[in-house]
Amino acid sequence: MAYKVQRINPLDLQPRKAVGVAIPFQGSAVFNSTYTTKDAVRSNLLNFFLTGKNERVLNVDFGSGIRNFLFEGINDVTLEEAKLNIEADLRLYFPQVVIKQLTLKSTPDSNLINFKLDYTVTQTNIVDEISINFEQ
Repeated sequence: MAYKVQRINPLDLQPRKAVGVAIPFQGSAVFNSTYTTKDAVRSNLLNFFLTGKNERVLNVDFGSGIRNFLFEGINDVTLEEAKLNIEADLRLYFPQVVIKQLTLKSTPDSNLINFKLDYTVTQTNIVDEISINFEQ
């Protein structure tokens, strides 16, 4: 009988040891910690998508820059350009993240971009999704 072998990241083997910082920054000590690789990767991806280009000191290329597209004419061409930029940046900054599906939808009249990413993390059983609405 076949069974699926669960791969556990070595960082997850110590349940009381924090592996990252949770997004959003809130809590009694300002920063809440993440204790699993899944939560840490999710928080890191959220940080990436909510950061614009030129916002991060000493790493001005970090960030998705999706909000910049809100002020341009939103159409299929700009959405495809944004999607290609995001895919390239994810390969650069998050090589362990495998994109299963990346969807960008827009509502041009209200300057709204719906963003959804389905992803897995290599050499783990982590499967997750992130959905964000960007609006002007």
